[in-house]
Amino acid sequence: MSTEFGDFLRSRRAALTPEAVGVNAYGARRVPGLRREEIAQLVGVSVAYYTRLEQAADAERASDQVIEALIRAMRLDPDEALHLRRLARPSYARAIGVPAERPRQSILRLIAALPGPAIVFDHANDIYAWNRLGHLLLAHDLPFDATERDDIRPNFAQRFFLGCAGPELFEDSETMAREVVGFLRYSSSTCPDDKRLSGVIGELAQRSDAFARIWAEHPVHDLSYGQHLFAHPLVGRLTLDFDVLRPAESNLRVLTYQAQPGTPDADALQLLAQLRQ
Repeated sequence: MSTEFGDFLRSRRAALTPEAVGVNAYGARRVPGLRREEIAQLVGVSVAYYTRLEQAADAERASDQVIEALIRAMRLDPDEALHLRRLARPSYARAIGVPAERPRQSILRLIAALPGPAIVFDHANDIYAWNRLGHLLLAHDLPFDATERDDIRPNFAQRFFLGCAGPELFEDSETMAREVVGFLRYSSSTCPDDKRLSGVIGELAQRSDAFARIWAEHPVHDLSYGQHLFAHPLVGRLTLDFDVLRPAESNLRVLTYQAQPGTPDADALQLLAQLRQ
């Protein structure tokens, strides 16, 4: 059992407060979060047993009831809960494997027909396709066919943290950074043996202090929708809604953007579309 299980428990224990879980706080706390004995009480196990869980010594033998009790006690959200179950039960992880080199034609036709930006990416953040607006929004410095070439295929996480299309593209860069790291953490338990994913994470941990800092906090996200705030070098500030589509029988995902009609964001997106016609 990897220490990932124990590290994740410690990170979530440190993020909790006695007030959040209804525990009486006694005395000064040298470190943030709950004490081990407090979590053990909430879970209904001995302190010694919980300590072994944090040391990953008993994780594989922990019952489903204990895992579910940990999820409740630590107030884990659905993505975090699924992540913990996968860490505790490696067989629970769904092996994704390496995606096909190209998305199927129906996915390509779909993104080409969309009026807003769209990109197709995999569990490691490698980008396998985009429509014209998606290219202009996220990577106008690259040739349009970069997604079709193994030598220069972009990886969104690498571009964000290593400076190619980094925090300057996003107005709320810290939130964006946490989303990117959280998705890679989520993917790491979905496909724990994937060499490409491990390589991306390893490179970023070594070369980006920001990535390493957030990675150590163990955020876990599999975002399906939300908003991104851009500070685009060509058209300025714009706020776009996003949705992530998961095509059936595909390992890839489709990220789509749209602006609220009649807003300056919609005008900026229309201007972007006109710049490179």
